[in-house]
Parts: sequence; structure tokens; C-alpha cells
Amino acid sequence: MKTLTRFSNTIMERYLPDPYIFVAILTVIVFGLGIVFTDSGPLDMVVHWGDGFWKLLAFTMQMVIVLVAGHVLASSPLFKKLLSSLASLAKSPGTAILLVTVVSLIACWINWGFGLVIGALFAKEIARKVTTVDYRLLIASAYSGFIIWHGGLGGSIPLAIATPNHDFESTMGIIPTSETIFSTYNLVIIAILFITIPLLNRFMMPKPADTVSIDPKLLEEKVEVKQEEILTPASRLENSFTLSMLIGILGLVYLFMHFYSKGFDLNLNIVNMIFFILGIIFHGTPKRFLAAVANAVKTSGGIIIQFPFYAGIMGMMVMSGLALVMSEWFVSISTAATFPVLTFFAAGLVNFFVPSGGGQWAVQAPIMLDAAQTLGVSYSKTAMAIAWGDAWTNMIQPFWALPALAIAGLRAKDIMGYCVFVLVLSGIVVSLGLFFL
Repeated sequence: MKTLTRFSNTIMERYLPDPYIFVAILTVIVFGLGIVFTDSGPLDMVVHWGDGFWKLLAFTMQMVIVLVAGHVLASSPLFKKLLSSLASLAKSPGTAILLVTVVSLIACWINWGFGLVIGALFAKEIARKVTTVDYRLLIASAYSGFIIWHGGLGGSIPLAIATPNHDFESTMGIIPTSETIFSTYNLVIIAILFITIPLLNRFMMPKPADTVSIDPKLLEEKVEVKQEEILTPASRLENSFTLSMLIGILGLVYLFMHFYSKGFDLNLNIVNMIFFILGIIFHGTPKRFLAAVANAVKTSGGIIIQFPFYAGIMGMMVMSGLALVMSEWFVSISTAATFPVLTFFAAGLVNFFVPSGGGQWAVQAPIMLDAAQTLGVSYSKTAMAIAWGDAWTNMIQPFWALPALAIAGLRAKDIMGYCVFVLVLSGIVVSLGLFFL
């Protein structure tokens, strides 16, 4: 295993470009494929790209906020103590890797936005405690938990089809989560991944001579707040504990009302609200809160620049019909027995170019649901095959790794050599689960 991971890391270090270069190359590839395999000409593809370029603006802002607000919360004194206490359970590099992976899996099963940020922040805290752990593998382990999100409580596809008046209700009806998230095959897949992924990450630990550790001092968050020499009405407000508590109470009341009326609806906006409100409360004063925000916002540049390019790729994939062409090819070689597995593979391929669960479902659902009806495959299993495919190739698609990488201060090539093996393992587990269960 150490030999394989060393080889994989060498390949990634040498050939995997910066995520911006990666998305630029994907843009060129999709542009060419659209011309070759659809009726769209070069100018049509340009229009599709431009029309889609700004379609993820709201989502981009959500991701920036989840990153910044997560940073702000983690830099608060109370949250630092909580993470530090939990990190103290790791006494060796091996237990550090296992602990980070398990915490990330649990957090991502609850909610993907929560898991992405918490996993990376927790990994940084453990790196401060266990200085001999390989920092690259530690962050890769934190990111590996993301593989489970679409089979968990925050899975966008299973939650969407369980909601009345969803887009495909006339075709498939309302599918309860008992047939998707809490189905036997899905729970078995999740259970196996919960056992095998932490062990896999542990087995990938490099030899001491090959370990890349990090100086704990480099992980310290430096948030400086200058004290006012002269107290003015403005400075009193900026340092007002009362004002922060009033805003905090307002937010907590809203969150209570939300969960009371809608149950466990932990969507991305609610996750952001939780991070924001707790950050305001835990920092104590507006001035300390804003200083933490100023420090955190420096890490969001990659998301701001790259997400519009992925929106442009999604526009070309959807508007040209290229995503349907890919899906139809997999359908054409399917049987009733192999259809869920091949749907999983098709979704994994499309996910490279349409890295949005909701967007991918809108693109693939029409052809896949029609094929499922023809072949006699359940709609619920078809939907979960698409959901798992959407999560699967995230392990080698740097789009979703950007928040974790920004928090950790690493490059995509630093962790993808490890994530390749998580991709292989999870692909085998999910495929067998969809085929036999």
C-alpha cells in the first residue's frame, strides 16, 4: 500500500495541475465534445457557455459563506477549546488518521456543507497535537468523508424526490426516504464505507522517512484586534458584548423556529446561519468577529474564480444535450441487472462536468427514469444510483475539495494521490451494493 500511494502521489504531483487549470482544460474538452457529439456548432457552444457562466452565483456565494463562516467559528476561543479537546484523543499518527476520517464521515452524513468545513478544521487541530502525522494524508482523510454525503441525511436527490410537487412527481411519484436514504442497500453501503475508508486511510500512512508533517506554528490563526486608545460612542458599539448577544439571540430564535416547524431540515443556508450566529456569539464583540472575518475571507479566492467556470461547463453540457448523450450510451448497454451499476458509472462521469447534485439530477433524471420503467428497475434505486455517482467522483474532482484545501493551505495535487484509492474502494463497495442488494 505504501508503494502504491507513493507512486500515486508522485503521478499527481507531476501531472495534476492547479484546480483553475483543471477547470480550464475541462472547459475546452466539453466545448469540443459538444461540437462532435451533438448538433451544436462552435458558436452555439460559446452561447451555451456564456449563458451558463453566471447560473451558480447564488451557490458560489453560499460556498464562500460556508468557508468564511466556518473559519470564523473555528477561530473563536470556545470552539478552539472544543476542537482541541476532541483532538486530544489522537495519541499517534495512526489514531489521528482514523479519528479524522470517522468524524468527517459522521459530519458529512449529517450534512455535506457542515462536514466539509468541520472535517478540515478538525484535521488542522489534530495536526497541532500530533506533529508527526502526514499532513497531506490527514487532510485527504478529512475530505474522504465527503464520499458519503449523498447517501446521508443531506442528500439532495433523495430529499428532493421525497418532497411533494418535485419536478418528476408525475413520473415517479413521491419516494419516501425509507426507500432511499434508509433503504437496506443504502444503509449496508454506508456501514461498509464507515468501516473500510478509515482503515484504508490508515493503511496509506507513509513511512516516517516519507512523512510530510507541518510546523504547528504555521497552523495558528492570527487575528489581531487593536484596542482603541480613546473610547468613543462608535468604539463602544464596536466592542459591545450586548450588541453581539442581541444579534445572537435573534439568530437562535430563528433557528429554533425553523427546526420546530420543519424538522431536521439542515440545508446549506441553515448551516451557514448556524456558523454565522455561533461565530458572532463566541467572538463576543463585533470587532473581534469582523477581525476574524477579515482573516477568513483570504481563503475564498479559488471558489470565487472557479465556480463560474464550472457553471459555464454545466451550461454547455445541459444546453447542448451532451449530458443526455452520455447517459443514453450507458442506458443502451444496460440490462435490468446491470442498470443501477451503469447508472452509477454514468453519473460519476457526468459529475466531472456538472458538479452539482441538483443540476445533475435535472439533467439525467428524464432519460434514466424512462429507462428504469422500460427495464423494470425501481425508481428509488435509480435515483440513489445517480446520487452515489454524483458523490463518487468528487474524490478526484477538485471542485468540491476547494473549501478543504483553502482551510488547510494545500494544493489539490497534495491530497488527490490518496483520494484515488478512496475512489477505487468506494466504487467497488457501491457497485456491489447496487448490484446484489
